[in-house]
Amino acid sequence: MPTSAATETKFDEQLLDLSSRIDAYEGYSHAHGLQIAEIAESIGQRLGMSPHDRYFMHHAALLHDVGEFVMKRPYLAESRVLTEVERLDMQRHSVIGEQDVAKRGLPRSVQLLVRWHHEWWNGLGYPDRLIGEQIPLAARIIRLADTYSAITSDRPNRRAASPDTAKQYLREFAGLEFDPLVVKTFVEI
Repeated sequence: MPTSAATETKFDEQLLDLSSRIDAYEGYSHAHGLQIAEIAESIGQRLGMSPHDRYFMHHAALLHDVGEFVMKRPYLAESRVLTEVERLDMQRHSVIGEQDVAKRGLPRSVQLLVRWHHEWWNGLGYPDRLIGEQIPLAARIIRLADTYSAITSDRPNRRAASPDTAKQYLREFAGLEFDPLVVKTFVEI
């Protein structure tokens, strides 16, 4: 963790800059990573997470898709559904992201949150098929925040849905993709 206020400020600025470049590469017209970090912070506070854990969750939220940025796959910008081969290739981004975050010197907890941000509550996520509470709470929160932000954002292959539509999706997939407690907490905020 940074040791001085000036070092911490510079570090945070670097993370925000990288997050902004990732968002632009993925075709977001707004600060997607920052939105995820803000949603995650609200949920984390409500669930009583420590400031230390929320600090690392914030960093992981900003950089959650750094693996996609590193992979530089052209199909991300195309207005179509991914082929099966492309979908499997894209699933590698969480492990590649973990490796990239490690190279950047971020703590192991941030690395693992980047790795596990696509794990599903029911064990059908990736890359490790963790199930339920095997998935760290911060990763479960980032999973929900990322999905909500993606659904409510214009993407290269579809228009944004309303917040109500996104919340309905989260409710429908509580207990499957999402931790039911995290969904309940988010909907209450």
